[in-house]
Amino acid sequence: MYRGNAVGVVVPAYDEARFVGGVIDTLPAFVDRAYVVDDRSTDGTWEVIRRHAARANERVAAPVVAAADGGASLDGRVVPIRHAVNRGRGAAVKTGYERALADGMDVVVVMDGDGQMDPDIMPAIIDPVVDGDADYAVGDRLAARDTRRGMPPWRLFGNLLLSGLTRIASGYWHIRDPQNGYTAVSADALSELEFDRLYDQYGFLNDLLVNLNVAGKRVATVPMRARYGDEESGIRYSTFVPGLSFLLLRDFLWRLRVRYLDGGVHPVAALYALGVVGLLAGALRLVGGVASKNRANRRSLAGSLASALTGVGSLGGAMLLDSRENERLRVEAEPSASFERGAPSDARPARGGGGAGEGDERGERASDGVTERDVAGS
Repeated sequence: MYRGNAVGVVVPAYDEARFVGGVIDTLPAFVDRAYVVDDRSTDGTWEVIRRHAARANERVAAPVVAAADGGASLDGRVVPIRHAVNRGRGAAVKTGYERALADGMDVVVVMDGDGQMDPDIMPAIIDPVVDGDADYAVGDRLAARDTRRGMPPWRLFGNLLLSGLTRIASGYWHIRDPQNGYTAVSADALSELEFDRLYDQYGFLNDLLVNLNVAGKRVATVPMRARYGDEESGIRYSTFVPGLSFLLLRDFLWRLRVRYLDGGVHPVAALYALGVVGLLAGALRLVGGVASKNRANRRSLAGSLASALTGVGSLGGAMLLDSRENERLRVEAEPSASFERGAPSDARPARGGGGAGEGDERGERASDGVTERDVAGS
């Protein structure tokens, strides 16, 4: 329990045999239940999860939770879950969310299984939700310039690009680090979301923000430091960026319709439409004027530029007005103590991580008592 709230932690993992054990071993004592979801890994991740879950459950006796059929659930503090087929990071998080809601958790945290997320700052991630200031909180590795030192340059560039696109699509203009998976959400906010419409792949975090905005939920950003080691990202940028861009465009149009068109034409929607029309008209006239040998058409280039500038101005006005409309959903949270101290952004050691070949006979015997949960792919 954390300040009277039952805390669940979802740990999605795919091919994280070297790190996921350390994540399980270093869960804060106040965590009531952890749902470690193996998205059908191809390495020894599942064996490591079972081994470390068994050890954790031997050390701490979790309370018995009433089951849906009226009986009792004998799940321990750490619940190993395995997808029957690989379904994506978002699907793994949704599986954990569903279990956490079923078990009556009040706040649900997500920590990836790669060991990048410092368990010591979890209170700072949870506090905005527990205090009632926000419905959802997300760590912000880009809050200050020196916190970016631990982030690889290519990943930093990708985060900055996707941050801008996500701001436009979601309406949360204060979000700097939407790709950060260290998050906390209230059970009340989760229960209002339609899980079936949430994206199953790496774009889940961005898609979730759009859905939270449509639901009118307050989102807090919590300054934290980037921590990277020798883990490898599972994201393929050549397919991820185009795919996520299309997803954000779709989400943006859906949010505009629900927030600004269903009750009549709102100025935000009108300005966005005017901006797009102005840019397209200006671009078409500009291309036609350059290609033409007619001097009169060339003189129309000034008109083309005027149309384009009108479009840019309209888009800027739409973004400004959209930002003001969503100001009530903006929450700036207090940073963690380590952030304020200026702690270095060193990689967190995978304490107790252990790969598939980890030699521990006691752990092997203990894992035999853990029941495997296969979740069928949809």
